[in-house]
Amino acid sequence: MKNFLLIALLFGFFACSKTPSYQVEVKISGAEGKAYLTQRIKGDWIKLDSADFVNGTCMFKGTVKNPDVYYLNVGARKEKLPFFIENAAISIVGKIDSLTAAKVAGSAVHAEFQSVQEKIDNLDAQGMVSFEQSKAAEKAGEKVKADSLMALAESVFSSIDDLQKDYIKANPASFVSPYLLSRVHYDMESDVLDEFLSSLDTKLDSMPIVLTLRDRVMKLKSVAIGQIAPDFTMNDLAGNSVKLSDIYSVNEYTLIDFWASWCGPCRRENPNVVATYNKFKDKGFGVFGVSLDSDKAKWEKAIADDQLVWPHVSDLKYWKNEAAALYSVNSIPANVLVDKTGKIIGRNLREEKLPETIGGLLK
Repeated sequence: MKNFLLIALLFGFFACSKTPSYQVEVKISGAEGKAYLTQRIKGDWIKLDSADFVNGTCMFKGTVKNPDVYYLNVGARKEKLPFFIENAAISIVGKIDSLTAAKVAGSAVHAEFQSVQEKIDNLDAQGMVSFEQSKAAEKAGEKVKADSLMALAESVFSSIDDLQKDYIKANPASFVSPYLLSRVHYDMESDVLDEFLSSLDTKLDSMPIVLTLRDRVMKLKSVAIGQIAPDFTMNDLAGNSVKLSDIYSVNEYTLIDFWASWCGPCRRENPNVVATYNKFKDKGFGVFGVSLDSDKAKWEKAIADDQLVWPHVSDLKYWKNEAAALYSVNSIPANVLVDKTGKIIGRNLREEKLPETIGGLLK
């Protein structure tokens, strides 16, 4: 009798218990075809689920171990809406022509993220006002005013990164923190990124974003200052194979410059690289351009237009450039300075820091 009662109680417990799950109702006016839930894992977009729209509405159901960042996109459209999913009833309401402006409700973690994002959006709007005013002043020939306004814009934009870094430090157990870290880590060296990751709560360790960033730390350590630059061979404009070590071995110092014709910041930095090269080339300074272009004609035109007279290579694979992957480059412009033996002695030297560094080495 006792055994029967025990079994009955256990059966009742399991029958009444329910596995935590999520239910995401998506209402996107104008949407047709399929909606997809994806995640960014180690640089690749992975489709996790799909659902068919019926009159602009579809539903996703499932379960997650912990809250995490997912992305919603419609059909083959490139626009993606990032949102935090957790085991709850979540709704997403928006329009097909402005997916990233869709409203997400029902996720406490997403609400936390949104409170941070609103502050970021406000700062971004402030920075854009100064940026546009700077451009207008420049067009009117008011250089001093233009420079002052641009400096103000850059200061505001920089504060956006500071805001996110401060939030991460103050909220190491938040599921939002790894996502924010993924947005500000691009210029961090391995030790700085590792410090941020080490400060996070261990409950976040299994998040794909954290795993991806830890993998980046390991790759950055292999190309850190003091290491020998990984060698590679890639084709130049004429289709000839060029080996990195054949370039740096004939110079006292060589700047491996990662750039692309479509990259605005790269093109704005190019005059600085040209000036530094012209000033120190006779003393043993060389540049080796690695382009993340996919269009050969545009790559060749940018080289001519910007007067980049040093050796250039590319595999024309855009962000899948194999040399960029080898050096863990995921934002450009980026560069690595090596000596005659291939030893890395500097990284991401831009603006006045580049000529100052080369001038100090080649006195």
